[in-house]
Amino acid sequence: MKNKTIVLLLLLLIFACNTYKNLPTSSTDTDWIYEEIPATPQAVNGDVERGFEYISSGNYVGTGAPYGLVEKRFAKYQDTLLNRAGDNFHLPYSQTVFEAENGAKITTGTCFSCHAGRIDGEFIAGLGDNKGDFRRNLGIFALGINVMTKLKYRKRSEEREVFQPYGKLLRKGMKYIVTPNPMVNPAFRLEEGYACFRDPVDLKYAGKKQYDMPDYVLASDVPPLWHVKKKNALYYNGMGRGDFRKQFMQASLAGVRDTVQAREILNNFEDVLAWMHSLEAPKYPKSIDADMAERGQAVFQEHCTRCHGYYGEEEDYPNKLISLEKVGTDPFYAQYFMRNDGLSDWYNASWYANSAPYSKHEPKAGYVAPPLDGIWATAPYLHNASVPTLEDLLNSKQRPKYWKRVWDSRAYDYEKMGWQYESVDKPKGKYVYDTTLQGYGNQGHTFGDELEGDERVALIEYLKTL
Repeated sequence: MKNKTIVLLLLLLIFACNTYKNLPTSSTDTDWIYEEIPATPQAVNGDVERGFEYISSGNYVGTGAPYGLVEKRFAKYQDTLLNRAGDNFHLPYSQTVFEAENGAKITTGTCFSCHAGRIDGEFIAGLGDNKGDFRRNLGIFALGINVMTKLKYRKRSEEREVFQPYGKLLRKGMKYIVTPNPMVNPAFRLEEGYACFRDPVDLKYAGKKQYDMPDYVLASDVPPLWHVKKKNALYYNGMGRGDFRKQFMQASLAGVRDTVQAREILNNFEDVLAWMHSLEAPKYPKSIDADMAERGQAVFQEHCTRCHGYYGEEEDYPNKLISLEKVGTDPFYAQYFMRNDGLSDWYNASWYANSAPYSKHEPKAGYVAPPLDGIWATAPYLHNASVPTLEDLLNSKQRPKYWKRVWDSRAYDYEKMGWQYESVDKPKGKYVYDTTLQGYGNQGHTFGDELEGDERVALIEYLKTL
């Protein structure tokens, strides 16, 4: 029973062939090196407390599985982290239960399925989860939820009525998210799978594919939400332009009924965006050598500010897109959206892009240099989570080819700034990250290689202060 519960919970958490099959081989060479991303006005005047309540307990996924499937299994569970009320007091923070319009109680995942985590045992809302493992095909379990719903509830019940088309999309979406590595999140891939079966104009379930899906699975690290207030565009390649609410609320593609419900979710996400803007990066919890950090600040200003900006009293984040040729990191993520335009074309033809406020996908052949607030807490590093520690990031020669993380939030390496790990000889075994796989390489961002050893140590000490 315990194993079945874990499997069911894992499925509900997601509402969230290693080849380039189906991807054209067109060039993505650019004639630019840096591109500054212009700002777009954002709706950030919402209520912070309401935003937290909505992101932790709201109905923004639209629908989900009948609550009766898990109610007894979690009857004794107590939510001691978010301290939610009612039925949500008996669900993990990554889940929510709400009443659908027809009165049925529905449970589904929340944004905290992916956007919350732990370091040294401490729970941090807004931290990207880095312990996911999506290397199993969950299609059979998605089928199981459909079967359980049909067996437990009569055909014309409110639960069966509201479960559709979520149940159909759940089965279709699971097959698109089997990742070749642990610690990476296939949320974009799942969104791509859900949108593929929805009409872009009215967002209703279409039943047939709207575009072709490549075989290879795109997955990435989950960035922290406290960076949102500094950004002019979302996603690692900066393609999420315009109103951020529409970009964030796309989790609703799992179960949204139509554009009327989508508009209601959009309005509530003004509060959610206000909550995101209220977040501050967690402070480094250990002692910092002030003299060393001061020397490190000089190193940072000489080598890092052009892309990552200034911090402290002179704070200024440039929102700069760096070309693939310049940054040199694994190009697959950026090239994926340049070469495979199914999702972007769908989005730009959809309600999201063709209703107020303005929102659009603009894929580029580059990566945005991210803000560095709270960088100590955001390991593993690079957009594909291929580098386990900050020390390894700043010295490319010591980056491990195959590495196995200690799977415990308390196994944090405060000296190297990242997760405790061991290098292994083969890409086999549980929790082993393989950097030789397409899209998961640890190359590039070699700017730290030119530093002397003491400069690198000083720089890391300074980065602890951000």
